[in-house]
Amino acid sequence: MGNLVTVTVFRWAGAWGPFKVNIPCGECSLTRDVIEDCIATDLAGIDVELDLRDWLTEWWKPLPKGGWHAPIVLVDGRIISQGSALNRGVLTQAVIEAAATDTPLRGNHIFGKETCPHCVRAKGYLAEAGIANRYYDVVKDTRALYEMLARVKPIIGPKTPVTVPQIWIDGSYVGGADELKAILGLAEVVPNPDRGQCSLSPEGAGKRVHSVP
Repeated sequence: MGNLVTVTVFRWAGAWGPFKVNIPCGECSLTRDVIEDCIATDLAGIDVELDLRDWLTEWWKPLPKGGWHAPIVLVDGRIISQGSALNRGVLTQAVIEAAATDTPLRGNHIFGKETCPHCVRAKGYLAEAGIANRYYDVVKDTRALYEMLARVKPIIGPKTPVTVPQIWIDGSYVGGADELKAILGLAEVVPNPDRGQCSLSPEGAGKRVHSVP
């Protein structure tokens, strides 16, 4: 994710005419600490810029977006929090959404989870076709979950439930395991209980099923 994401904070500070903020805002300071630590850890690898502003000096700027109660936090111009210390998860999701929206996905990717049989099928199809890929467990990897949601929601629509797996091949969205099977032209593969829960074999007497051109 290479494009710059800007996090803007309007903190309780500054001056306007005869008025001046003399008492520091504890929640504003905490919000800044959360953002800086999150950028260094949870958002490592994403280009994020922190822009600190004094609310009283520029109080009118966030108003058109609905921001009036410091600390006001915006990600690429969209308000994600105001009036209290920032929730770390809210920031992480918003930044990843902004970065994913501006950065196309390249290569082969599966977003799934360990307990999903359709994810097992999808990985089996790619193994059968000899296609290298990167797999993400969205239950164990929060960042992967946020990225999957950010990438798939604009495609399937905001009201359509998101299921797994979600698959991209050569940077193009495929869908789930059934769609992957169709575009690869592979025969069905099913879990073989005689060889272990996660073992895959072609259906029918253990015979090798070749790809159909």
